[in-house]
Amino acid sequence: MLKLSGGTLAGASLLGLAGCGSGGSGSSGGSKTLNLGSIGWTENIAVANLTKVVFEGEMNYDSVKIEGPLELGLLFQGVAEGDLQAFQDVWMPNHKVFLNKPQLKSDLELLDPWYQGKTAYGLTAPTYMGVESIADLTDVGTNEIIGIEPSSTFMPQIKNEVIPAYNLDMELVTSSTAGMLSELDKAYSNKEPIVFTGWSPHWMNLKYDFVYLKDPKNAQETWDDPARVTAVVNADLKEDDPAAYAFLKALSLDEGQVNQMGLEMRDAGTGKEEQGIRNWYEKNKDAVKNAVDAAKSA
Repeated sequence: MLKLSGGTLAGASLLGLAGCGSGGSGSSGGSKTLNLGSIGWTENIAVANLTKVVFEGEMNYDSVKIEGPLELGLLFQGVAEGDLQAFQDVWMPNHKVFLNKPQLKSDLELLDPWYQGKTAYGLTAPTYMGVESIADLTDVGTNEIIGIEPSSTFMPQIKNEVIPAYNLDMELVTSSTAGMLSELDKAYSNKEPIVFTGWSPHWMNLKYDFVYLKDPKNAQETWDDPARVTAVVNADLKEDDPAAYAFLKALSLDEGQVNQMGLEMRDAGTGKEEQGIRNWYEKNKDAVKNAVDAAKSA
């Protein structure tokens, strides 16, 4: 999802954006720009780059910048203060604590979900391990749970609630999303035991055969409940940039589309995520047509 050090450095850069332009007419001379925040999760990188490809192509914007990876707090703050126009990977109700901060709430607008699939989240294990429940995680050949970034709000839940509830003799290893996926790929290729944090939408659900472990003690609480994935925008975006607002509001993608976008990015290679999304868009323009038409009509 995001590296803490990277988020901190990016945060410093973000705070320097104030006054540098916001929305379709934010820069001097009438140039069209758009600043999007990213937490660095695969679905966020995909949908942000899709917005970039559409607006720099179909809508002739001069620049669509994707700022990140940033910590969640900085993302909501950046959108509220206008340094960012949108953050497109809000998981509700998981992220409501950020959305409902009194000092930010009036400057944010939460849009309807753009993701139309069913989300999944929680501790997972490859099917070849033969485990179905967190309660089964004894003598499974590993004493580690491979996690993601320490700033992810699910990580403390695993450490402070899940491990003690099941009396697991396991250590939570915080990493990055890329690091976790690398460990998963290595273990899966060799049919080695691994317990990791999984979620959907993500291309990992297409590439690997794994199970979301049952939680009979409800130690994960609401984290493994289905969530709504949507975007939060600056409260003034509808007035400042009607085209961007209309596109973000009308965008609708299903699980298969989002997972395929992730695979296209993966196949394009590290650092070529935009090209991967461009490849996907050229083959799937109909999937985005309603949102593009809404932007052009705004």
